[in-house]
Amino acid sequence: MHHAITRLSPHDFRAAVSGLAGLLTDVVAEGASLGFRTPFDRSAAAAWWAARQPAVADGSLAVWVAEGPDGDLTGTVGLALEAKPNGRHRAEIVKLMVHPGAQGHGLGRALLTAAERGAADAGATLLLLDTETDSTADRLYDSAGWNRYGVVPGYATDPAGALRDCSFYYKQLA
Repeated sequence: MHHAITRLSPHDFRAAVSGLAGLLTDVVAEGASLGFRTPFDRSAAAAWWAARQPAVADGSLAVWVAEGPDGDLTGTVGLALEAKPNGRHRAEIVKLMVHPGAQGHGLGRALLTAAERGAADAGATLLLLDTETDSTADRLYDSAGWNRYGVVPGYATDPAGALRDCSFYYKQLA
C-alpha cells in the first residue's frame, strides 16, 4: 500500500488538525503511550494539535504526515528543534504514530527517515527521543540505528493509567 509522506506548511497544518486529531484518538484508543489518558476524545485531540500551530508557524516544530491512497491520514511524526543557543545542534523526534490499520508495512520507519532527513536539512546533528520500553516503537528505534542510553522505570502511564518504563534514545547524524 502506497503512502505519500509530506511535510506540512503552517497553512496545511491548520487544515490537517481534524485528521491529526482522528489519528491521535485512534492510536491512543489502541493503547499507544503518547502522553494521553483514556477517555480521550477527538475534541481534546484537536485542541492539543491546534495548540501546536504557533510552533509550526515559527518553524520550531516540523510535522510530516502520511496519507493513504484514499487521502486519509495514516501516520505522522514531528521534529522539535531546540531554541537554546547552546543546543541548536539537536532536535527531538516527537509523536511518531501510525494508524493501527496501517501498521506493519514500514510506514513508521519511513516517517522516522523523513524526520531524520528534515533534521539534517535544519542543521541538527544530534536527535533525541523517548518511547515506552518493549513497545513496537522501541523495537523500531533499536533496529533503525538509534542508541538507547537509559531506561527509567515507571516513567509514564499508558492510556489506561498503568505505569510503564520508558527508553531514551539518541542518534548522531554527523
